[in-house]
Amino acid sequence: MKTLGTHNYYVYILTNKIKTVLYTGVTNDLEKRLYWHKNPEAIDKSFTFKYKCFFLVYFECFKDIDTAIKREKQIKGWVRNKKEALINEFNPTWKFLNDEIK
Repeated sequence: MKTLGTHNYYVYILTNKIKTVLYTGVTNDLEKRLYWHKNPEAIDKSFTFKYKCFFLVYFECFKDIDTAIKREKQIKGWVRNKKEALINEFNPTWKFLNDEIK
């Protein structure tokens, strides 16, 4: 059993190059998850691959998975305008943040 607080969990939002599609997810390894969104297995027909959502524009860090999942579900339930407002507050220029996650 893992010890509480030994992992970081991330809620993140990806978009496509022209910023018309948004995808919200949760992970404990953001760098690795970004890689797998862009490089899925051959049999994977994922949403992010289909719509080319490879570009990180937003993320939050949590210490426990339950809180992270709750936040992910909350954001997924929002209309696009509310998600855009969240991104605008965090990343006003919608800069792609992938290279900053190392």
